[in-house]
Amino acid sequence: MKYKILVFLFVVSYTLHAQKVRKYSNEFLNIGVDAAAMGMSNSVVASTQNVNSVYWNPSGLMNLQDKQVALMHASYFANIAQYDYAAFAMPVDEKSAVGISIIRFGVDDIMNTTELIDQNGNINYDKISLFSTADYAFSVSYARKTPIEGLNWGVNAKVIRRVIGKFANSWGFGFDLGAQYALPSGWKFGIMARDITTTYNMWTINKKEFEKISNAIPGQNTELPETTEITLPKLQLGVARKFNFSSDFSMLSEVGLQMEFAQTQALVSSENFSLYPSLGLEFAYTDMVFVRGGLGGFQHVEQLDGTEKVGFQPNIGVGFHYKGIQVDYALTDIGDQSVALYSNVFSLKIDLGIFSK
Repeated sequence: MKYKILVFLFVVSYTLHAQKVRKYSNEFLNIGVDAAAMGMSNSVVASTQNVNSVYWNPSGLMNLQDKQVALMHASYFANIAQYDYAAFAMPVDEKSAVGISIIRFGVDDIMNTTELIDQNGNINYDKISLFSTADYAFSVSYARKTPIEGLNWGVNAKVIRRVIGKFANSWGFGFDLGAQYALPSGWKFGIMARDITTTYNMWTINKKEFEKISNAIPGQNTELPETTEITLPKLQLGVARKFNFSSDFSMLSEVGLQMEFAQTQALVSSENFSLYPSLGLEFAYTDMVFVRGGLGGFQHVEQLDGTEKVGFQPNIGVGFHYKGIQVDYALTDIGDQSVALYSNVFSLKIDLGIFSK
């Protein structure tokens, strides 16, 4: 329980004391979804072609043959934080498809001890209450074919809801735009522009509850925080190709590149943009058993002695598909090579058409 208190203090200080125009918000939306994609280090922008395209690239929904649902769960911070995702998608006709999804990243049952000690210094444990801090993302996706053979496009409209107990809450709105182009030779190209309109979060602060935090630590948290933050656009590119070695064995490979329009600790970074390369591989046997691997998250990481080294995110994963049901698992943060949050990810994908046969 004490670790949840630490997480709470971090969230409150990080969120409530954000600058008026903070360039890094809604970071939970950068984690990703689907254990199959995470096993490939999120290198799926060009190759995604199922219900999980609602997150990775909505244009991929045009490859759906029937209705699909997807579920995912992962635990963070030694099971303190829970990350959950659910999605549904379906083709509308030969030229369009739609999908919806919800993501929740939250810490539950946090102890609120702001009223534990009264003005006379007396401790009253009955004054301890529990609350949750959670981030939600709701999205609606639409995909459509173009008159150009092999070219599809898609768009996401998303609503962001962030809640820190009764201390503060916010609403945010944004759009993503994606496209995929498949050549007859088998090469696939993808592009995904996230938060293309710049996603804004507007916070509402409970002044009464904020004063309790201010009084909890004398001399600290005395100024009321600003209430606006933005999420800058990001651009993701991908090139993919599936190689068939025989009637039973195949390999899907994709090279990805993410561009952020700000200076970060990325492997390649300037004042105006930063680049994060990634690589993912998926080996399949009869499209039933899958083994995956990937490298991503390359960035400069400062060490305790002040030096820097290149950190990266190695991932592996496995999957099993049978009669429209696919179960996937991804193991990340192998060898502690990066500062990634997650380690074990499980997901499920179901083709609803199996129930009508």
